[in-house]
Amino acid sequence: MKLYFALLSSLTLSGCIFSNSNDIKHAEKILAQFQCTNIESTQLNHTSITTYHERILYISKQKSQNYIESYKNGDKLFDIPLSEVLTLQYSIYKDACQSLGGLHTIPDS
Repeated sequence: MKLYFALLSSLTLSGCIFSNSNDIKHAEKILAQFQCTNIESTQLNHTSITTYHERILYISKQKSQNYIESYKNGDKLFDIPLSEVLTLQYSIYKDACQSLGGLHTIPDS
């Protein structure tokens, strides 16, 4: 009985490890899409609105990078999959990019 329990526990743990690994890889693919082009900061009128959107670009990407690192270190920060969290951050990033007049392009895979 103990052997059965030990085997079942190890299979469950290895399943969690593989699903976390796949989620991290998917999250890294989403992070690669955080690119905003055709924005020349020297040509932008620096108002409080543009400063806000520039900060959102930086913060959403930085948070996403930090989340991935935390998950790689074994810290589970959210009850939803990491890739869903990054999808939400990506949406915020994309909106800020478009608000600055940038073209959001998805890199070739």
